[in-house]
Amino acid sequence: MAVIHRTTMHPTKLELLTAWLPTRPWYAGGPAGPRPAKAGGFRLDDPAGEVGIEFMVVTDGAEADATAYQVPLTYRPAPLAGAEHALVGTSEHGVLGKRWIYDGVHDPVFVARLYALLDGRAAPQEQSVSDTPDPTVTVSPLAPAGTGADAEPVRVAEGPDHTDVAVRVPGTDAPPVLRVRRVLRPGDDGPAAGGPGRVTAEWRRPDGTVVRSVCAVALTDR
Repeated sequence: MAVIHRTTMHPTKLELLTAWLPTRPWYAGGPAGPRPAKAGGFRLDDPAGEVGIEFMVVTDGAEADATAYQVPLTYRPAPLAGAEHALVGTSEHGVLGKRWIYDGVHDPVFVARLYALLDGRAAPQEQSVSDTPDPTVTVSPLAPAGTGADAEPVRVAEGPDHTDVAVRVPGTDAPPVLRVRRVLRPGDDGPAAGGPGRVTAEWRRPDGTVVRSVCAVALTDR
């Protein structure tokens, strides 16, 4: 289960994202640089209990129409071999000690759990409460019974407002591409709109308005 510790992190996640966001091809901020503020998100469980998995949404700026970015993060107790390019940064956790924080699309544990979520075999968890499902996150599964198999990442490609992860799924001849939305827009704005293999979640605008966006889809017809 996702265990949330009431403690500190130095540097904070927002401080790490302030430096990291401008390095991303989908970052649309101006010359003043990012001013990320927490706006929503949810978590997934790692069955092995080793890796923290968080979908974090931040808004950039105080304007009502400030851009919202979705950053899936994984938290590890040791470096992930071969993922130096995906390291967001390290932080000292008040309970767990040093944590290596990665852009989740490059982490095989995140990819496996995202596929399980889209496949109807994983439940979204509250972002800030331990062992509590998040009923505000909606999932349209790929299939009623799921495939029962885990996905393995093959290739990651960045788009102008999304990241695509090509995967390998044992026993599946044509596995989907997992598309993670990086720039969130209120409403239903992408492939597979209304169809299976789709996750939507709520987040807050700087004025407090709650909106809903597509967070991830499984592209099965390409």
